[in-house]
Amino acid sequence: MAVEPGLRPPRVWLRRAVGLGAGVATLAMLILALWVAPPDAVQGQPQRLMYLHVPAAWVAYLAFATVLVASLGYLWRRDLRWDAHAQAAAELGAGLTALTLVLGSLWGRPVWGVWWAWDPRLVSTAVLLLVYVGYLGVRGLSPDRHVNARRAAVIGVLGFVEVPIVHFSVLWWRSLHQPPTVIQPGAPPIAAPMLAALLTGVLAFTLLTGWVFLRRLDQLTARLAPAVPNRPAPAAVDALAAIPVASKTIHVKNGAPR
Repeated sequence: MAVEPGLRPPRVWLRRAVGLGAGVATLAMLILALWVAPPDAVQGQPQRLMYLHVPAAWVAYLAFATVLVASLGYLWRRDLRWDAHAQAAAELGAGLTALTLVLGSLWGRPVWGVWWAWDPRLVSTAVLLLVYVGYLGVRGLSPDRHVNARRAAVIGVLGFVEVPIVHFSVLWWRSLHQPPTVIQPGAPPIAAPMLAALLTGVLAFTLLTGWVFLRRLDQLTARLAPAVPNRPAPAAVDALAAIPVASKTIHVKNGAPR
């Protein structure tokens, strides 16, 4: 794959290492979640969806934080490589947010009795998904990559405001969701096997998302080579361009040039 100097794709060994770690962590998470962690005393077996639902939400937050940093980097440097990082992270963040909503509905149906409730956490999460779907949508509005990148970067910066709103919604408004149970002073109010399964799930989702992110970033970076702006021509090309080319008219008579 030909890439302009300075636009090298992520190292293959890094992707392989992250992929291997993701596989091991995913296997460990499944073992802990399905066989080691006990079922919840109140919710029963449906509670096991927590080991997918919560990690998906947390890693979505991480992806959107990456969009924020990369968007600020693009606005500062006007470098499309920053924009590639933001796009890859936004795609993954939107996918993980959609997965969070689906898993939440599957979990909420047997526990709450409904697939959907106008709960502050659910509504704010849906708004978060719409923000980043819009972020991805504006990227194709203009044939100019920098125009699209600039518009997307502004949304990427402003849209991150929705992330803390989602996270703290259970504290600011009355909600069907329980308050945070892990990030708080003192011992976590969940059993140690449950906590181990949950944290392993976060690790597995982080590594798996990182692996997909690196592969997607590789693809997006490779596409930048023909569109890198303001890249000076090589010295040899400049020298050749400065040499005047003499034109010569060739007259043909009786089949022989002279």
